[in-house]
Amino acid sequence: MKFMVPPASVHSETGYGGDMTGGDAPFLITRPPASAPRTPLVFASPHSGDRYPTDMAAAPALSPQSLRSAEDALVARLVQDGPKQGAPLIEGRIGRAYLDLNRDPDDLDPALVDGAPTPGGPKAAAGYGVAPRLAGDGTPLYDRRLTLAEVQARIAGVHAPYHRALGELMHETRAKHGRAVLIDWHSMPARAADVEIVLGDRHGSACATRLTRRLRALFEGLGWRVALNHPYAGGWSTQLWGRPEEGLEAIQVEINRRLYLDEATLTPGAGWDRTRRAVGRVVAALCAETWAE
Repeated sequence: MKFMVPPASVHSETGYGGDMTGGDAPFLITRPPASAPRTPLVFASPHSGDRYPTDMAAAPALSPQSLRSAEDALVARLVQDGPKQGAPLIEGRIGRAYLDLNRDPDDLDPALVDGAPTPGGPKAAAGYGVAPRLAGDGTPLYDRRLTLAEVQARIAGVHAPYHRALGELMHETRAKHGRAVLIDWHSMPARAADVEIVLGDRHGSACATRLTRRLRALFEGLGWRVALNHPYAGGWSTQLWGRPEEGLEAIQVEINRRLYLDEATLTPGAGWDRTRRAVGRVVAALCAETWAE
């Protein structure tokens, strides 16, 4: 797979099985060392990818800034201590504008995808289906329509392997601990909300109430404001894995980019070190909970 944007530096990651171990792997998994504490937590950062395969064939006039404007830039680095604390981390490597890992693979946009079998849901209608029509800043990504075959190839090559690996992590963790809890880490534009954190538990259906309360308390303990389920109630991963009655829970965490990111350059902002340390404290406290009780 050839890329239009070079990858970020690699830091102690391992690929996932078989043909997922090479430089072209669509995701990376960092597993806890043997000495790490035991926890049923699984961390994911599906939108942290910054690689764009050349077969995307985006509009020639599209700027790199627009192309990358939907990325959750540097989120995986914010939570990279998770594996040291016992939580494996899976992070997407492919940019969200190419394919959105937090969308239902059937959520196709008929305005973009020629031959889409059915109209997509509200996200697709707005231009942000599994294959987005618009960049994060609202700019059209293409000057053409995509064929159904090329979108299906993206899903088979990027979306399906990521979710297969995430599923294996969740089931493996549940087998070890009796339950598995997905923490799906994201970031939001500064303009999206006037709070620092949004927790999305699909209005209480995706995880135990105590998890939402504990996360809220930890973030508020940093002096940060926290909102619940608005404007983000949780995406497809939260919906898919939020099944508490089966020992599978999920919650989405949105971190306001103004805390840590220069949104113009997608590089660490003035608050990077402070935010990195603060999120690290939340991760350590969360992983230290007696989750198996």
